[in-house]
Amino acid sequence: MKHLTPREIVAELDRHIVGQNAAKRAVAIALRNRWRRKQAPENLRGEITPKNILMIGPTGVGKTEVSRRLARLANAPFLKVEATKFTEVGYVGRDVEQIVRDLVEAAVSMIREQKRAGVDQAARDKAEERLLDALVGAEAQASTREVFRRKLR
Repeated sequence: MKHLTPREIVAELDRHIVGQNAAKRAVAIALRNRWRRKQAPENLRGEITPKNILMIGPTGVGKTEVSRRLARLANAPFLKVEATKFTEVGYVGRDVEQIVRDLVEAAVSMIREQKRAGVDQAARDKAEERLLDALVGAEAQASTREVFRRKLR
């Protein structure tokens, strides 16, 4: 997460979400506190509370969108679950542990995509060089390689 102040976080949320000013302010402060907690020495982190956010309210007021945008700002995985479909372990239905598995899967996918994006340009450059080697040879003059490079692009 960037070093955003609560005011900057609210401004970013304001770009996408209309209304819900108190909620945006509360989650912005919570997100900043999360960042500050991570900066604290390891032995003090457990002492700093709260560690979670619980958003409640009627359908359609923007809880999901605020959460989704906040997760993007924090570069964290986001998972929306319908809690009424989950049951206690041993009963018919999906168990609550599935939420954790789904969240881990979302996190792995997010990290995989970030890593892929990080090496994308390098992979393109290497592929281009291999194509040029095949077309004009590894020993070709730089000017010849550049002519063919422009044609490839």
